[in-house]
This record gives sequence, C-alpha cells and structure tokens, in this order.
Amino acid sequence: MAEIEQNGPACVRLTPIDKEKLKALSEDGKKNPNVIKTLKCKTVAEGRFRHLNYIRTLPPYIVDEPPTLLGDDTAPNPSEALLAALGSCIAVGIHANAVAQDKAISKLELQLEGDLNITAVWGTGDLDENKPLGFTDVRIIVALEGDFKDDEKEKLIKHALKWSPVANTLMRKVNVSIR
Repeated sequence: MAEIEQNGPACVRLTPIDKEKLKALSEDGKKNPNVIKTLKCKTVAEGRFRHLNYIRTLPPYIVDEPPTLLGDDTAPNPSEALLAALGSCIAVGIHANAVAQDKAISKLELQLEGDLNITAVWGTGDLDENKPLGFTDVRIIVALEGDFKDDEKEKLIKHALKWSPVANTLMRKVNVSIR
C-alpha cells in the first residue's frame, strides 16, 4: 500500500511501519536475547497436490503444484512459496531498517529465481544419491528507491540479508525431525 506524502513535493512512498513500535520491539529483543518463539503451521491435504496450510487464525494459505507436476495450478507450489517467503522476509528487513534510519522508501521490489532439479519427483524418479536436492542457486534482484545514496542502499540490502531468518534458514543446516 502506498500513500501520497503531503509535506513538500508530492511523491508516492510505501506506508511505513510504526517507528515507536519498531523501537519497542527492538528494545525487547535486546533485553531478552535468548527468547525463542515457536511458529506453527498445520498442513491438510485437500486432494491431488492441493494443500491447505493453517497458520494462526488466518484463512488457509494454499499450496498446489502446476500441471507439469500433476497439480491443478491453483496456487504457488512449495518451492515457489519458499521463494516468496525469502523475498518477503528480506523486504521486511529492508523496510524495518529504513524506518529505523528515518529513510522513506518509494519503491521496494524483489525479483527472485532459484535453480531446482526436479527429476527425483519427490523420491519416485531419478534417485541418484549424488544429485543435489533442493535449490542449488537463488538469485535476488532488489529494486529500492527512496531517500538513499547508492552506498546506503547496498549496505541496507546486505544488512537485511544478513539478519533475515528465512535467508539464514536456507544458508545453514537446520535440524528437521519427523514422526
């Protein structure tokens, strides 16, 4: 959502988050650096490859597969949803840090693409143990405009990537258990 700024020349900018609430959240994190929050999602298979994902009290977040992967193409597939989560997490970091620095953003867009070998077909296809599973490369292009010099933009973007929970989940080993 964008708003028109009334002070000075008219320009479109992103509606900023509340700086005081951001500051309070930041201070809480500094006071309690070891707090761990457990996030939850309940995934329910609806039929074929369409799944309803229940998070908090929100309407279900739908994940499906495209027809080339035997789905009905009604929603992003799991790998696309992962790219969306990564892009959104980095965008949140850029926005929050811009607000913390009193910088207005007029444009924030991220384009993500990832390389994925899908020939294993969920463990039913080519099961070569030497083949990498999952994304091997992810590329992100950030278009950021606002009250920034070029070096400030680059520093802000790198800082957001460094502190992104989703990016860090992808860049390090994570313990996953299933029962």
